[in-house]
Amino acid sequence: MASVEMLMPKMGESITEGTVLIWLKKEGDSIEQDESVLEVATDKVDTEVPSIHGGILKKILVKEGDVVAVGAPIAIIETSDSEAQAAPAAKSSPKEEVIQAAPSIDTSLLVSTEESNHTDDSRFYSPLVQSMAREEKIPSNELATIPGTGKEGRVTKQDMLTYLSNRNNNGSASLAQVVPSISSPKVQVSISATDEIIEMDRMRKMISQRMVDSKRISAHVTSFVEADMTNIVLWRNKHKDAYKAKYGEGITFTPFFIEAVAKAIRDFPMINISVDGDRIIKKKDINIGMAVALPSGNLIVPVIRNADQLNLVGISKKVNDLANRARINKLSPDDLAGGTYTVSNVGSFGNIMGTPIILQPQVAIMAVGAIVKKPAVVETPTGDVIAIRHKMFLSHSYDHRVVDGSLGGMFVRRVADYLEAFDLNTSL
Repeated sequence: MASVEMLMPKMGESITEGTVLIWLKKEGDSIEQDESVLEVATDKVDTEVPSIHGGILKKILVKEGDVVAVGAPIAIIETSDSEAQAAPAAKSSPKEEVIQAAPSIDTSLLVSTEESNHTDDSRFYSPLVQSMAREEKIPSNELATIPGTGKEGRVTKQDMLTYLSNRNNNGSASLAQVVPSISSPKVQVSISATDEIIEMDRMRKMISQRMVDSKRISAHVTSFVEADMTNIVLWRNKHKDAYKAKYGEGITFTPFFIEAVAKAIRDFPMINISVDGDRIIKKKDINIGMAVALPSGNLIVPVIRNADQLNLVGISKKVNDLANRARINKLSPDDLAGGTYTVSNVGSFGNIMGTPIILQPQVAIMAVGAIVKKPAVVETPTGDVIAIRHKMFLSHSYDHRVVDGSLGGMFVRRVADYLEAFDLNTSL
């Protein structure tokens, strides 16, 4: 028998660490190759981690709740000699060999949330931040007042440097006296005996922090346009049965929205940007995120990459695949990464319009409302008539730091134009 280390895998671009949510196996359990051993949470998605070896789970090296860096050992698996001998042949680089052969856990890669949260607040503090706090003699109650700009409100090295600069300039005064923490409650909430207290789950905490951060970062403005969806409604009603028979799945309105948005982005590429300090990053790829409601009530935003290069059927297949996998928690971190613009269908909840919050670091987001029948004036060769039309409001929120009202307004109008001009003769 031989022992091999199971490492924290890389779970997507820009992912450097993961939080161990739950071990699906316990020490002494037999595991098969590719069998899920634990669940890990990143700042993008929760996912199950399979074993790359079959054998016996000899020792678990990290606890549930630990934050572990990519590449760090998380468990030891006892395998047969033949598999252990075959394992080195599968290694693709010297670096992998060094990591696999590590005799013990590198404590600089592994941080226990229980040990690192040495303050009364619930935030995670990295070893670097803790070291800086000790060197500068910052007590835990003062550390808790420092606003964090990292994921889930974490305090970063830059946050510490900014705070220390202000601290040195203002004596021992807490930064809370200079810049109030946006995460601190401004009003004391009263609780009665009949009230129910519900703890936020991890995803809700993350959404909460990101929404507050977005409003703090971007100057939100929203423009509204009403679009005539009659052609699309009639085409879908006519072809939805044939579409399902041909492709084995239904077609919703979402692919039409995404197709129109992708076309409009090609017309107005300065909507497809991000802001980096004083620089504007113009994105070449058009990757459109779509907000999906989960059974828990939370929202998640998987991304359709290069949406402008797909036809309506291609977009529909992507929409159905991502939505289905989102609802059963089978999305990968890469499914949620790289978005350059977002569409949110508030009409699916019966809402006629909304004012969506921008998903950072994007600069714009569009909400599409419910499609409702309305009397409308229609121009005909023989004069204007009143007719029943299918109408829908588009709400376009954009970052006024870099997107002016003219661009934001013209963009949403162009999306409506593409929707209204949909060709009834479009083939499947």
